[in-house]
Amino acid sequence: MKRVIKNILKTPKFLVGLTIFLLTFLLSFYYMFSSFDAMELVGSGFHEPGTYYNVTDVINTEGEVLNYEGGTNIDKLLPAEDRESMKEWLISFGGVAEADIDVNDAAGLLNIWTEKYDSSNPQKGLLAAEKRAYTRMDQRIRGLLENPEVIIAQRSDEGVLEEKEVISPNEFVWDGDVGNKVTLPLGTDNFGADMLTKLSSAVSVSLRIGFIAGLIATMIGIVLGLTAGYMGGIIDNFITFITNIFTVIPSFIILILIANSIGQAARGPEVVAIIIGLTSWPWTCRSVRSQVISLRNREHVNLSKLSGHSMPKIIVRDILPYVASYVVMALILQISSGILAEAQLSMLGLGPSTSNVTTLGLMMQWATKFSAHTLGAWWAFVPVILAITFISFSLNLMNTGLDQVFNPQLRDN
Repeated sequence: MKRVIKNILKTPKFLVGLTIFLLTFLLSFYYMFSSFDAMELVGSGFHEPGTYYNVTDVINTEGEVLNYEGGTNIDKLLPAEDRESMKEWLISFGGVAEADIDVNDAAGLLNIWTEKYDSSNPQKGLLAAEKRAYTRMDQRIRGLLENPEVIIAQRSDEGVLEEKEVISPNEFVWDGDVGNKVTLPLGTDNFGADMLTKLSSAVSVSLRIGFIAGLIATMIGIVLGLTAGYMGGIIDNFITFITNIFTVIPSFIILILIANSIGQAARGPEVVAIIIGLTSWPWTCRSVRSQVISLRNREHVNLSKLSGHSMPKIIVRDILPYVASYVVMALILQISSGILAEAQLSMLGLGPSTSNVTTLGLMMQWATKFSAHTLGAWWAFVPVILAITFISFSLNLMNTGLDQVFNPQLRDN
């Protein structure tokens, strides 16, 4: 046993897969230490990753004047609609070639605009309302460039706004002085929940579903495969017949039918895991059976039969140890398949109940349903895809490493 473990730990593929899996597994504990609950609504709708400061606290925090003139963030303050309108006016009335205008270069676009725009231009073909709209836009743009001071006013007891403070463009606030702030490393999802906390909880639940489903499928496959392969005859034919039925009918179709018949209210994570496990055992059964058939007539097995040992004792002591390595590999693949099966069911709306828990599949369904990909909210689906990819890739890589150790045809010299 020590030699086998030593050989496994020397396999690069197994070590890489194990490292990736352990890192992903550690992520599943983050939600226990997070400031938010997995289903707690921090905001409303998608919010980009970053740190959010309370505006009231920022205003009431004493600032420091620094000799830095960073100016305003024109790229953020100049919307795409204004850029297109500026481009259209410059081409039509400013005499600027379209090739000389780059709407993605905000600073360059502003330089051309301030140089070419003239409200007294006849602008033939434009309505009076459109001309006024361009004038207002020009005033707004020039206000951004001037970077004026900000005046904070306070309403007096008589209801009159009185100047309280003037904030200079060079006045900055140290983030350590702002007490009320929220850091969202992965932003929020469509419901406004912290994505990192939710992702951590989802990884935990999905791993639990995969483990339960994989354990059930592997146990059923081992029991039926050992029984059919050792006993043969009518029992072997019957088990093989049942296995062939499950093999001919796609297991995912059976999985959908069973999940749909149970109903949303009863589909908790454990129930979904059991359903997946009960429909994923056939290929494990067939593989174990074929190996047992090649072992049942070995000399040590025949010797146990002549010694009068019972069938369960012979299977456990003389046959099972020879297929133990395959059982471990089958369990790893079944866990990976269980996680992917849950994700597929959830994408179809047949996953676990969404009221109390979340899974990786449910997060993908919500991101798709609320158009995160079209709204540019990449943080709502990219981390989920990466989590599923890393888990499946690591488990399959571990299985490949084990295959190199236990399979004589692949074993390195």
